[in-house]
Amino acid sequence: MHIETLKIFCDLVELRSFSKTADKHFLSQSAVSQQLAQLELAHKCQLIDRKKRPIEPTKEGQLFYNAATEIIERYEQLKSELNELKSSSGSRINIAAIYSIGMHTLPGYVKKFMVKYPNVNVHIEYLGADKIYELILSGDIDIGLVAVPKKDKRLDVYDFEDEPLVLACSPTHPLSREPQVDIHQLQFERFIGFEKDTPTRIWIDNIFQHYNIVVRPVMEFDNVETIKRAVEINSGVSILPQTAILQEVSSGTIKAIVFSNEEFIRPTGIIIRKGKILSQASRDCIELLCKQV
Repeated sequence: MHIETLKIFCDLVELRSFSKTADKHFLSQSAVSQQLAQLELAHKCQLIDRKKRPIEPTKEGQLFYNAATEIIERYEQLKSELNELKSSSGSRINIAAIYSIGMHTLPGYVKKFMVKYPNVNVHIEYLGADKIYELILSGDIDIGLVAVPKKDKRLDVYDFEDEPLVLACSPTHPLSREPQVDIHQLQFERFIGFEKDTPTRIWIDNIFQHYNIVVRPVMEFDNVETIKRAVEINSGVSILPQTAILQEVSSGTIKAIVFSNEEFIRPTGIIIRKGKILSQASRDCIELLCKQV
């Protein structure tokens, strides 16, 4: 019995879908079904009730799932402990951050860390929030940095920076001449936002709802860089983290205007899989990130 087979079975129980499990492991549904059949044959019992929709584990399957998750967790701990025995020159930290944090906030922290730990290899990926949560939970990434971190009993979450939110508009937009704006001035404005269901989009929508504001969505994107390009050509206005537009403000291609109503912020957080055995380098990195904040 292989660890990968146990992972497939656990995902089958959690996702309750042969197709979703197959997609996650880059397999065919037939291959997932065969893996399940081999487990059932080896243990002489039915583990998944295929007649129910969605599928669900039998009593035996639930018992097997509970044990399998413990085995996988212990195996991941073993891998981490073995890596811990390697010399510091071979240490590596895998970090994943959403685009706005990874490109604009994180570099200064990484520079400080690398000065203190020059022998540690820091690998950084810029990814969407959903992918970061997936990689953290699978153990493929050590540290995740996301906006508006969600509560999950499988995760440890630490506060990172509270990012001020400002109105971002083109220098040719009428609001660009204002020293500050009342959020009610955005009523029915052409608005460029994040895609639906992204944490930052939900956060900003809640601000609009609180102030009873209705904007006219004209464009939606999954990352801050594309939103900035649309703002620069005056396709509409947006609300963005101030740290993400410092370069454009400095070069004069975007105006950043504070709100008069209150200081709007976007919380960000550091996420770690609960119970994950981290290398000393990873622990030091997390400590640095938290201490600097």
